[in-house]
Amino acid sequence: MRIVIIDDSGLRATVLEDGLREAGYDDIHIVPPRGGFVARLERMAPDVVLMDLGSPSRDTLEEMLSVSRALARPIAMFVDQSDESMIGAAIDAGVSAYVVDGLRKERVKPVLELAVRRFNAFARLQSELDDARTALSDRKIIDRAKSILMSQRGLTEPDAYALLRSSAMNQGKKIVDVAQALITASDLLGGGL
Repeated sequence: MRIVIIDDSGLRATVLEDGLREAGYDDIHIVPPRGGFVARLERMAPDVVLMDLGSPSRDTLEEMLSVSRALARPIAMFVDQSDESMIGAAIDAGVSAYVVDGLRKERVKPVLELAVRRFNAFARLQSELDDARTALSDRKIIDRAKSILMSQRGLTEPDAYALLRSSAMNQGKKIVDVAQALITASDLLGGGL
């Protein structure tokens, strides 16, 4: 597992690195947060990012949160102090673990594992949500195409669906693709519903 530590404080980065090495991780890279470091991180393709911000200013926090949005990887953020708005911003940006005043090497492995599990759980939920949205959108397209067939050809709903399904099978396409083509053709011919 490739782990990148974003930190500009050598001492604090050493605490994280020692904790990771003691936990059995050895592909560890420390990247200071300056000068094009987001692009550098993307090239490194880390599996996990640990951000050690100490006492971040609002600007520093915003910059780190842009890293979170750009990478789409598990991220654990360590800070010395926090407030509700900082926590909210971190969560909104997709930070998987937000640790306040807890930078000790013996805590690094459990925090890392938590960040990975939370990231994976969130990614799974996001995928399920995307699938549900796609299915709903597909259902609406198919329903509209059925409506056109029912209106234009005088078919019942089951017959309209059967016609869409058989057309899709004959063409080697998805039903939703045939339905979309029917809707487009109907709109072009001025008969859309």
